[in-house]
Amino acid sequence: MKTYLLPSIKITIILLVILSGLYPLAIAAIGKLTPGGGDGVTVTLNGKVVGYANIGQKFTKDKYFWGRPSAADYKADAGAGSNKGPSNADYLKDVKAKIDTFLKHNPGVTTAQIPSELVTYSGSGLDPDISPDGARIQVARVAKVRNLPAGKVLALVNQHVEQPLWGLFGPAKVNVLQLNVALDQLK
Repeated sequence: MKTYLLPSIKITIILLVILSGLYPLAIAAIGKLTPGGGDGVTVTLNGKVVGYANIGQKFTKDKYFWGRPSAADYKADAGAGSNKGPSNADYLKDVKAKIDTFLKHNPGVTTAQIPSELVTYSGSGLDPDISPDGARIQVARVAKVRNLPAGKVLALVNQHVEQPLWGLFGPAKVNVLQLNVALDQLK
């Protein structure tokens, strides 16, 4: 037993220094090299910070594009999925209610046309992005409420489509907060 005690204490101290000191410092240094300097990428409107590009925001007014629903009510410190599956009766009622609300606010759209991300929660509950189809299906509503030509609003959506990394990794997406900020700046 004595033969193993001293080496065990030494390795514990070494790992404590590496994992509790050096590793966090290295990650913080790498974070400083990322966009936002490790503090997140802020989105501004008229010189004021209105949110973070990588955290979903709640938009419910018809003049804005709506993002993905959040099980955490868009609270960054409480991000979580709903943990309810498609066989859960409460989940199905919730999705049905979201579909009904979407159809009410988007006349002319059918249930089959609604992209699933507009009526289901993401795993984190804070997803800032929707698919290009999810944005395009809302163009008519936003254009009508803002009294803008639908073509102009659609062009704005198309300008905000982010393609997959190197054209390979992940789907095309639209950041809802950035799109809505650009929409507010549209003349």
